[in-house]
Amino acid sequence: MAYTYPQYDINAIFEMMNSKRFKKHLRLLLGVTFAWILFWIVGLPDYYQQYSTKFMVIFDILIFPPIWFIVYFSAKHAQQNRGLSVGLWLSSYITIPLFIYDLIYCGFYLGYGTSFLWKYWYVTVYYIVPWMVFPLTGWWIDKRNKISALNA
Repeated sequence: MAYTYPQYDINAIFEMMNSKRFKKHLRLLLGVTFAWILFWIVGLPDYYQQYSTKFMVIFDILIFPPIWFIVYFSAKHAQQNRGLSVGLWLSSYITIPLFIYDLIYCGFYLGYGTSFLWKYWYVTVYYIVPWMVFPLTGWWIDKRNKISALNA
């Protein structure tokens, strides 16, 4: 029996690519990609290895609040009861692309394999912390909105 290739409706593909949702996801992915490139450029020549551990701890602490505020305001301005979902989506968009970019650069290009996760611990933090903080932020906003609606 011969294999038949699935037929794609090219118009449906173009409609999807022109949708508001697709453009929003693409903008988010491009924003994260731009942020990684900027982070990479600032870290040259040794991807932040030239700085002390103390400096990198302070750097990680200082860079997190602006990212958190973006998540907070995105979740706060989302549709009712979508804060948790927004937190999960933003966790995905921040951690997965950054991990892939760092794996390509540090793991493959620099030749560290998965040991880059330890050597470059200051980027590894950003594969874990968003999953712990952003969904909780969204959940908290949803909870506050429900309490506000009950008190109104």
